[in-house]
Amino acid sequence: MQNLSSLFALNGQTAIVTGGSGVLGSALAQGLAGAGARVVVIGRRLEACENVMRTIQANGGEALALACDVTSKSDLERALEQIQQHFGGIDILINGAGGNQSAATVSPERSFFELDEQAVNTVFGLNFQGTLLPCQVFGRLMASQGHGSIINISSMASLRPLTRIVSYGAAKAAINNFTQWLAVHMAQEYDARIRVNAIAPGFFLTEQNRFLLTDEQGAPTARGQAILSHTPAGRYGQPEDLVGTLLWLVSPAAAFITGIVVPIDGGFAAFSGV
Repeated sequence: MQNLSSLFALNGQTAIVTGGSGVLGSALAQGLAGAGARVVVIGRRLEACENVMRTIQANGGEALALACDVTSKSDLERALEQIQQHFGGIDILINGAGGNQSAATVSPERSFFELDEQAVNTVFGLNFQGTLLPCQVFGRLMASQGHGSIINISSMASLRPLTRIVSYGAAKAAINNFTQWLAVHMAQEYDARIRVNAIAPGFFLTEQNRFLLTDEQGAPTARGQAILSHTPAGRYGQPEDLVGTLLWLVSPAAAFITGIVVPIDGGFAAFSGV
């Protein structure tokens, strides 16, 4: 029987976090570094990724910052080359890149019938293709190594269809299905030590959803108030609320867990409203 410290230790492992410069992604990157992993912070803006890298390094961790468009396979392949040169192999992949746009969101000013086609496609592509493509590029290396852990970042919108967010919710639901499919595929076709799971955050204030949940003064909108009243925990999530579940899923403690989606939602999905 392993002791607790070894069950959750990530020392010597290399973890990639796409969307690693965002509110949630940076917390996940720092959590992985705190558990001993070497972290590759990937995002579209290098400067933002370097800020996260420097925070990790200031706390005694190892990190690398890379600018990369996760919807571009060639970009991802270039990133893979740099990661292999810097750290060697890859043990953990966190697919945290994603987001929404107001032009793909139903509102009093924009009905479902008037949603911008390009915005709908962009949001779906960023969330779904931005998860599938990194799994192809970095997952190929895991397949050749015979081990690895992939965590896809889903959403409460994938489990409980939410009003207004049409393309985002559909993409996150697709990620859940893809997570289960890939978990089976990797185990059967390559190695059962390659595990694929997902985390479905509830409501966390990020730059992508702030326009829906708060007004210009930072007070809750009617939608924000409805969410809080349907969340038994009585608050929005904090980025750090995701870290414990993430560390469990990527650690040896979860060696027999693959193909699941874990809600981290303060009880939102369990509450019927009465």
